[in-house]
Amino acid sequence: MKRISFDIRSSWVKWGLVSLVFLLVTGTGCFFVVYHSLHSASKDMHSPIDRDVSAKRDDQVSFDEKDPFSVLLLGIDEREGDAGRSDTMIVLTVNPDKKKTTLLSIPRDTYAEISGRGDKNKINHAYAYGGVKMAMETVEHMLDIPLDYYIKVNMEGFEDMIDVLGGVKVTNSLAFESGGYRFPVGDLVLNGKQALSYTRMRQDDPDGDFGRQERQREIIQSVLRQGSSLSTILNTGDILQSLGENVKTNLTFNQLIDIQNDYRQAADHIEQISLDAGTNKYINGIYFYVIPEETIAAVQKVLRGELELY
Repeated sequence: MKRISFDIRSSWVKWGLVSLVFLLVTGTGCFFVVYHSLHSASKDMHSPIDRDVSAKRDDQVSFDEKDPFSVLLLGIDEREGDAGRSDTMIVLTVNPDKKKTTLLSIPRDTYAEISGRGDKNKINHAYAYGGVKMAMETVEHMLDIPLDYYIKVNMEGFEDMIDVLGGVKVTNSLAFESGGYRFPVGDLVLNGKQALSYTRMRQDDPDGDFGRQERQREIIQSVLRQGSSLSTILNTGDILQSLGENVKTNLTFNQLIDIQNDYRQAADHIEQISLDAGTNKYINGIYFYVIPEETIAAVQKVLRGELELY
């Protein structure tokens, strides 16, 4: 298990995808200008799941008491005629006492037991089989932690947000072609469709899925950077409309505000941990990423500690 610490002043990570939800209220002093619009958009985004609390918790998280909490961030590839799969799975644990956020990206091909089905498959299939609830329960079982909340982003809809921003800037370190587009080495400005193709390529990447995850993070970093600019604030309505259409979460508007107000310092120290000790294996002719039990146990210990589950 690899650990990487980030200085928030130079890191894109901050809240990962969850920052998308707070983009227009944390990056500027215009909170009250966009408050009512954000409230309206949050109603469109709010999508509760069929459980009040994780089976791995005795009580619900209390934001009033500043309890540590966890979020599963899902980037969903939903194409026409397809139930969709979780293209991106990121676990965030947030501990306000430690003023620390821990981030774990789960490779989409990870060989894992799919909760409720009694078999093993690629972990990203859990969403296709049983939606958000099964995806959460599968990750909970693998990592032995409760997942309190989720944020789901439709990656196809992510195109719209990028186009509203006028494109995103990236620095590409690997020349490749994907989706009919050429991506040379160097500084690039990508529109929504180009950005989605940029993040999807992995077959020609020597780092495989990990290289792909790095490109996803770079796109998100650029969105966060450009989304906090004054020109973006002037385009608030379009951004919020895109959020309402393409982001779903079981967090309520009041909970989002509580996090923004009371947990902000937890973003001052970001630690990224990884599941990079796995091996590529073919099982019954299907490719999987198989992670050693000791690696998973080490990650479990870190995340449970961050959630103060001793």
